[in-house]
Amino acid sequence: MKIVIIDGQGGNLGRQLTKMTLERYPEADVQVIGTNSAATTNMLKAGAVQGATGENAVIVAARRADVIMGPIGIVIADALMGEVTSQMAVAIGQSDAVRILLPMNRCETLVAGMKEVPTGALIEDAMALLARVMQ
Repeated sequence: MKIVIIDGQGGNLGRQLTKMTLERYPEADVQVIGTNSAATTNMLKAGAVQGATGENAVIVAARRADVIMGPIGIVIADALMGEVTSQMAVAIGQSDAVRILLPMNRCETLVAGMKEVPTGALIEDAMALLARVMQ
């Protein structure tokens, strides 16, 4: 199963997702894609062996993924302080992959019904959803 983790800015959320995914599913093909090189580098430090950066990398990875994980902003053009292009958002949105998106209430995107919860709790919930997909 090909799991693509996409993040931007500093890549801290992506790094945590990458680390947990690799710990729980060492057999999975995990690829990290950063909207910038700092995010990619940070996610690679979590142990991923495949990483790429930028718009085209997101578009290609979205086509080939079975699962895409990242903050909800990756499907919203101009999110993550402008790092997500409309082409990235469309590619992720149109992908046949299962999308596991973490509802981060940042970057002018607020999710109704979302209570303020620690990022760690969101990541644990994402891992529970990934477990259902992996079965």
